[in-house]
Parts: sequence; structure tokens; C-alpha cells
Amino acid sequence: MVLALTVVLASAFAAAPAGAQSLESVLRPGDVIAGHAKWEDDCAQCHVRFDRAAQDRLCMSCHKDVGQDMRERTGFHGRMRAAPGQAQACRSCHTDHRGRNARIVNLDQATFDHAATDWPLRGKHADLAKGPQTAKVGCVSCHQPGRRYREAPHECNACHRKDDVHKGGLGPKCADCHGEQTWKDVKFDHGTTRFALTGKHAPARCDSCHREGKYKDTPRACVACHRDDDRRSHRGQLGERCESCHDTRAWRPANFNHDTATRFALRGKHRAARCADCHGTAPGASGPNAALGVGRDKPGSACIDCHRKDDKHEGRLGSDCASCHTEANWKERGRFDHDRTAFTLRGKHRDARCESCHKNADHKQTPKDCIGCHRADDRHQGTLGTDCAACHGEREWKSAPKFDHAKTRFPLRLAHAAPGLACKSCHADAKQFRGTALDCHSCHKKNDKHEGQLGTRCESCHDERSWKVAAFDHTRTRFVLVGRHVQVACKDCHATPRYRDAPRECFGCHRKDDRHEARFGTDCASCHNARHWGLGSFDHRRTKFALDGSHASLACERCHTEPAPKGRAAAALVTTCISCHRRDDVHDGAFGGSCEQCHTAVRWKQVRPRGSRFGAPDPSSDRSRP
Repeated sequence: MVLALTVVLASAFAAAPAGAQSLESVLRPGDVIAGHAKWEDDCAQCHVRFDRAAQDRLCMSCHKDVGQDMRERTGFHGRMRAAPGQAQACRSCHTDHRGRNARIVNLDQATFDHAATDWPLRGKHADLAKGPQTAKVGCVSCHQPGRRYREAPHECNACHRKDDVHKGGLGPKCADCHGEQTWKDVKFDHGTTRFALTGKHAPARCDSCHREGKYKDTPRACVACHRDDDRRSHRGQLGERCESCHDTRAWRPANFNHDTATRFALRGKHRAARCADCHGTAPGASGPNAALGVGRDKPGSACIDCHRKDDKHEGRLGSDCASCHTEANWKERGRFDHDRTAFTLRGKHRDARCESCHKNADHKQTPKDCIGCHRADDRHQGTLGTDCAACHGEREWKSAPKFDHAKTRFPLRLAHAAPGLACKSCHADAKQFRGTALDCHSCHKKNDKHEGQLGTRCESCHDERSWKVAAFDHTRTRFVLVGRHVQVACKDCHATPRYRDAPRECFGCHRKDDRHEARFGTDCASCHNARHWGLGSFDHRRTKFALDGSHASLACERCHTEPAPKGRAAAALVTTCISCHRRDDVHDGAFGGSCEQCHTAVRWKQVRPRGSRFGAPDPSSDRSRP
């Protein structure tokens, strides 16, 4: 078949007249687009025989801008990726030889994703590529007919020249101030200019200062924008340096330095005063900006010039307000020296308000005696006279430091004279001090723990030094205190305030101290005495078993181990040696029970000499304690 085709082509060329088409023309599948028409007969411009891979290189030799995009991975072509397993080739999207008017750009304007280009559509630009009319309306807004899409300019001014209200005065870089969200929303950094926006200036609209779109050479002086505010307030009479008093934080209050710029430094309450409080308002001015009345004469520096209406004395004390008042507080008495008067202020009087004593505004005819002001405070209702100073001082009203109680029938001594003891502690009726009972029990009845059983003469035991210290003479009772009993506290023996029910026998108090556990009975005094608790006066010779030798140093309980029978001081004991020393008998009874035949009471191991004369005791004898 190939041979037949070769014969046909050879015959065709042989029969063709001179100037006929070339072989490529004969084999061409169709006409190329108008842009490629001049190379239509020169196939080598786009094709290499039997080498498809070289075709892309020939495309890039003409379309150099596309080739650069692909190498740098920028633009629409540079962002495209071939299908997996395939090389990126121009013919994948662009196929020629379909006629002069064929469209070889494989691009659907209705679905094209502009994010695949160097100019993704954001903000208001995104609205241009939405909806079914995108191809008819959106694209042509930026892409001019007859020009390639990539040739559309990226500069804002190229499309928005007619929107430039600045008429080129700020240059072509619209993005320096405007964003894509909305045209009127600007992001210009005013800090890069010679007029940084602070305070209230920061949220101001551009056209508030920049009129008619003119931004350059805008005046920076405050009065250039605020002249109308100046006319309504100061009427131009304070000059044009607004910043000397005002700042951008707020139009009011002003920060005028009254201390350095005038001869009237502001102190105390004056520092918080508004300008208009002293300077009034401008004639004819109204509204929130009506401020200084600078059109009138400056106010005087004397207090009375502003405070005449505050003068409650109605001029009777003169016009020198500063002689009494200060700038810290109008109502607070300040500089007036009361010592210059006939009534020097001391104690609590120094803290009193003027009107507490001076009921009249002229401050004259004020009484000097205490009762003149303190009649309402006289709890005695005149029963003690009107000379308050006889008892009370100016330091404190409730205490009466001046009253001399020694002049009465009851001088105050010791605890009664303590500083914290108030008069009302004894004088319950503050209206009447006379006739107060003098006996202790009348005031201390609630303190009587004895409940009256010891009578009402408290002073027989207690004195004024301390309530708990008693001076009772125990010799007046049936139990005289001797020895250690003298040092014992009352409550150690008298468990209850009745006192009379306290036992007199030793065992009544010392039951817990009985180490013998009643083996020797309850008559402690038979062995012990009040001087000390140890064994005292018992004489064992009074018994049938006198203690000698080692027996003399033994504790009673070593021998007396059984409790004493009722009515007896101790239990009867067998006095034979073996009765106590059975466990000491190393002879195991081989020599009988008469240990004393060999041993003595001086030392157990000491043995009598053999042949010594020692009468054997009667085995039937039983020496016992009575």
C-alpha cells in the first residue's frame, strides 16, 4: 500500500506544471490560522520531520513569553500541570490546520479560573467573573478585544483612570491607599507623611481635611480646618495656635497651662474648674463649643470677684476670703487663726466645723461658755450645774479627766482609778451622780461567786488591787493554814464558791495523792504533816516491831502490802523474819523459820559467829503491829 501511495504521489508531481505546490502543501491537513499563515508553506517553522518532541521547542522559539512563564512557573502557562504520566505539550491544548478563522485557544471564558494566573480575582474584582454573563461582560471589562489575555495591564490606573478623583496628582499606584474590597475603603498610612493621625484625627474621613480630592499641600495648622470652631468659641481672639491649649484626644477640656502662661496659678479645686466657670462664655455663643468669653475683660484675681455669690457672710467679714478659706475646699476652715480670738481652739474643738459653733453668718455673739454649745449634750440635765469644764476637757467629751474623785466620800484607788474605767461603770444613771452606793456589793453583786453566802462585805477578803486576789485570814476558821497549805490557792481546796462545804480531814483533798491506796487507812496525819508530804512523825517504836538496821530505811509499803481494815491504821503483820523473807531463804527451809538465829537486821549476808549466845525465839510468838 505504501508503494502504491508513493507511485501516486510521484505521478502527481510528474504531471504537475511548473510552480505547482510542494510536497508539504500536498500533505497539509488544512489551512493554519491567520496568525500562522505566513509560515504555512514552511512546515519546518513548526514541525521537525519524524520528531514530535521538537515541536514544543519550535513553538517557544516564537512564543518566547509563554516559554519564559513555563520555565519560571509563573502566569497561566507556568501554573499548568500535565496529566499524570504525560509530558506538558503545546498540542495538548492548541491544534492548528483547522482553517484561517479557527479558534485554537482551548479556554472557556464562562468557567475559567482566574486564580491560575498571576492576577487572582479578589474583592470587587471577583464579581466580574461570576454568573452566565461573565464571557460577555466580565472579561471585556479588563481584556480588550483583539489583544491577547496576557497583555491585559495589571496596574490599577490602567482600568480605573476615570475613577481617579485625584486626577493623577497622587500618581498611578492606587493600591498604596485603596484595596480590592471597596474603592472608598483606604489603607493609607498617614504616619508616613508629615502629619501623623492621632486621637480624634485617626477615624476622620479623608475628605474632612482633603477637599475636592486634593491631597498635596494640605495645610497642617489646626485653624485651617477648625476655623469655624474658633469663630463660635474664641472669635479668633486667642490666635491660631490651637495646639497651645487643645490636643487631638478631645476638643474639650483644654490643656492650657494656667500656671506658666498667667499670673494666677491654679491650685486645689481651681485645677478641676472649667474655663467657662471663671471666664464665662463668648457673647452670643451657644451649643457644646461655647467656651471662653474672651471678648470681655479678664476676671480679677481676688477671690470675691468669682465667689461673691458664695459669700454666706454677705460681706460682713470683709472681702479677703483667703484669710479663712483655702483653694483645697471652700467649706473647709483653712487659714483662719482662732487663737487671735478670745476663744483658743484646743482638743476636739480644733476639728469642729465653723457652723457647729457659729450659727450666724457674721460669727459674732457666739457664746464662750461650754453650756452655750453643749446644752443638748448635757446628759445630767443641769443637775450638776453648767460648769462643764469642772469635769470634762476639750480632748474628749465622754471622759471626765478633770473631776477629782478624792473630794468625794469614795476616793478612787488602784483598779478603780484605771484609765479605761468609765464613769457609767458605777454611775448607771448618768443624769444623777449623787447618792451612788459606796459599798462594794452594790456594784459587784454580779461578780459575787459566793452567791451571798459569805455576806456582803467583799472588802473582808478582797481589795481594790485585783478582784481575784483575796486577803482572807484563815485563822478565823476551824482550819488554820500551816506549812504547805499557806501557799495553796483557794480553789485547790474549795472546789465550789460555797467554801463552807470544803472538807477538813486530809483524805478529803488528798485521796488522789494516797499512794498506799488506803492500806494505812484515811488518817493521813498519823504519818504525814502539813509541812511536806513525805513520811513525817510516825514512830514505829510505838509498835511491837521497832525498826533497826536495814529495816529503818524501808518504805512502809515494802512490808505493809495489804489494805488496812476499817477502823485501823494498818493491817496486822506477822513479825517473824520468814514471813517477809521466804523468797530470800537460800536454805529452802532446811534450818527452819528462825532466820534471826544466824542473820541480823543490819545486813542479810552478815551471819552470827558460831557458838554466839543468842536466845532462840519462841516459835509460837507472833509480834504484830497494834
